[in-house]
Amino acid sequence: MITLASDFGSAYPAAMKGVVLSRTDARLVDVAHDLPRQDVRAAAFWLRETLPYFPPAVHLVVVDPGVGTDRRAIVLRVGDHVLVGPDNGVLRPPARRIADEADGGPTIDAYEIRVENPASTTFHGRDVFAPAAADAHDVAPDELGDIERFSPLDTDDLVDLTLPTATVDSETGVATGDVLVVDDFGNCITNVPGEFVRGCDHVTVNGEDVPVGHTFEAVPRGERLVTVGSHGNVECDVNHGRGDEAFGLAPGDSVRVVRD
Repeated sequence: MITLASDFGSAYPAAMKGVVLSRTDARLVDVAHDLPRQDVRAAAFWLRETLPYFPPAVHLVVVDPGVGTDRRAIVLRVGDHVLVGPDNGVLRPPARRIADEADGGPTIDAYEIRVENPASTTFHGRDVFAPAAADAHDVAPDELGDIERFSPLDTDDLVDLTLPTATVDSETGVATGDVLVVDDFGNCITNVPGEFVRGCDHVTVNGEDVPVGHTFEAVPRGERLVTVGSHGNVECDVNHGRGDEAFGLAPGDSVRVVRD
């Protein structure tokens, strides 16, 4: 299996699939091609919350605002999973999550993709990463070092990306964090851990009192609420509405949550 994720929209992924299918008979599965454009952090979050649910696969990830520059093209091996994409940090959070959840806690091994005269400087998803994903699919993960186009790398030399964590003061009942992403429903997903609001009927979000609910239907339609999402973090939402508009929040904004 090869999964594909990008910020390309509707047309460009077809070219990547064409390249892959011309080189291997892998089963192709689309994760998403509408990831926030050129937003490496948001892509890393969504992939961290998605890729660990797949069986062993090669994961082709292209969110690459530095395409055509001297940023490296890399492959990460995590147990039976392989991640292919740019060395801009986007692969690190999902790779760590896969390692954390796998039996035995496998290490992360890194390889550089040797790139020689790609057909373009603007579409490495087609010209660099798709061929590399196909090649990686056709060997066992522990045999990646035997492929001439993959050169071993020290993971300490890679660009790292760590999603920010919230500051939680249990004594004062105050958590200060950020909005990591806003999903298509308008739900504002923060980095405040859900445990912080468990057992609370209300909390204060940026100075405004908001009810806490286990489900969206805990409040009337159109009303705001705080809930805990499937990722385990606090969300600022609206039942049948958009939390980003109601709370005036966007990705990267700070959030201060105070327990009543």
